[in-house]
Amino acid sequence: MATVAYPTVPANGANIPVLGLGTWQSRNDEAAAAVEAALRNGYRHIDTAIAYDNEEAVGEGLRSAGVQRDGIFITTKVPPEQIGAGALERAAESSLKRLKLDHVDLLLIHWPNPSIPLKESMRALAAAKREGLTRHIGVSNFPVALLEEAVHHSPEPLAANQCEYHPRLNQDAVLAACRRHGLAFTSYTPLGRTQILSDPVIAAIAERVERTPAQIVLRWHIQQPDVVAIPKSQSPDRIVENSRIFDFALEDDDMAAISALARPDGRLVNPSWGPQWDDPK
Repeated sequence: MATVAYPTVPANGANIPVLGLGTWQSRNDEAAAAVEAALRNGYRHIDTAIAYDNEEAVGEGLRSAGVQRDGIFITTKVPPEQIGAGALERAAESSLKRLKLDHVDLLLIHWPNPSIPLKESMRALAAAKREGLTRHIGVSNFPVALLEEAVHHSPEPLAANQCEYHPRLNQDAVLAACRRHGLAFTSYTPLGRTQILSDPVIAAIAERVERTPAQIVLRWHIQQPDVVAIPKSQSPDRIVENSRIFDFALEDDDMAAISALARPDGRLVNPSWGPQWDDPK
């Protein structure tokens, strides 16, 4: 079993491993096998959510891997319809039953909900922490204005804001807000659903440094201050490939060239009911 300790991002009391396994769209035995493979190959950060309908399988993978619980950082998320007072705490308790854990390391509000006052949601999230359901709390898909409001209303410090981020999506404004308040920025869809991997800029850098395009993009993520990446994969080989990003570094010019790939239409996750984003126009 791999024993390499991944670097962590310190975030208001949390220490979040910079590389984690995303499990969106992973189900049943495939999800359990992916979690087990990740943990057996050095990952110590697993990300799930109530909405993914896979917490039971993720829990099975955690147990099968044989890694001590206190060495794993586990994140789950409460969907927007359950972030009211009382409902959020009940949702967190249900997550723990499905995962067969007594707490998670990070509990996030998955999406903002304008029909529920954010002050109420943040108090409920803090209550979940104080009740021992989670060690740390945070948010997901919060643009700058909502993140500022969440920080203002939260009785407990927030550890992370999880948002879409990849080279085609500029997130400078949200990154700056996270850093201002001591939060980690967790990148979901960090490989841009693999669309970015065929870009000539990425391909050229990959060829020159003898790495795969995915490794180049993931290295770009974690080489930025306070950024965590959670690529999703169900392939054991790809899971291992994605983890081999700690024995090389990108040059400043390469980092800048990859960042320059951002474009106004780069967002991939944009539901009609989502918040008003901070994307540059």
